[in-house]
Amino acid sequence: MFKLFSRVKTVVSSELNAMLDKAEDPVKMLDQFMRDMESDIREVESAVAKQIANEKMLKRKYEDSQALVDKRQEQAEKAIESGNEDLARRALQDKKDHEQQANTLKESWERAKKDADVLREKLDEMKKEYQDMKLKKDSLKARAESAKTRTKMNRTMSSIGNDDSKRGFERMEEKVLQFEAEADTSEDLSAASRTLDDEFEELEKDSVDDELAALKKKMGKE
Repeated sequence: MFKLFSRVKTVVSSELNAMLDKAEDPVKMLDQFMRDMESDIREVESAVAKQIANEKMLKRKYEDSQALVDKRQEQAEKAIESGNEDLARRALQDKKDHEQQANTLKESWERAKKDADVLREKLDEMKKEYQDMKLKKDSLKARAESAKTRTKMNRTMSSIGNDDSKRGFERMEEKVLQFEAEADTSEDLSAASRTLDDEFEELEKDSVDDELAALKKKMGKE
């Protein structure tokens, strides 16, 4: 059980390097590693729970056996007080039998308790290692996403300044210059197409304006 967890933990670094070499998705792989660790922890939690249940059962059996030993001791004392040595002897014999059983159960319980304590400690270590790996995973995921974003931006920036983009921009600039030249030409043609009548009409308009200005001056209405 613990070996399985250790195996999963120790291969993370090598697997991470391998998946990067193979262009695998680090984020997905890290999530899978964490799921494997979670599964290992659940298995160990189940084993620890069984060990604790076994330790409690042995403790209860030991306490029951020890209680019977104490009871036979009290009964033997009462039998002596009553002058019944035979009854006292049988009580002490039964006490001796249960005392051996109690001692055996005590040894088994103490050993089970020690094993349960060790398993609890190992489980706590596993959970701590899992939390450490989770923090590291979150950091690696953030770094991976940042690297992806930077790569995407660099590719976009590099494509902006490539020859195709420049040539396309220059073509559009030439188009705009061409449009402006055509507009200037059309204005020149329009000016050239003015008739003599248009020019005389403009001249007469200027004459009327001059006359109006003279009249206003005469009447002091400037």
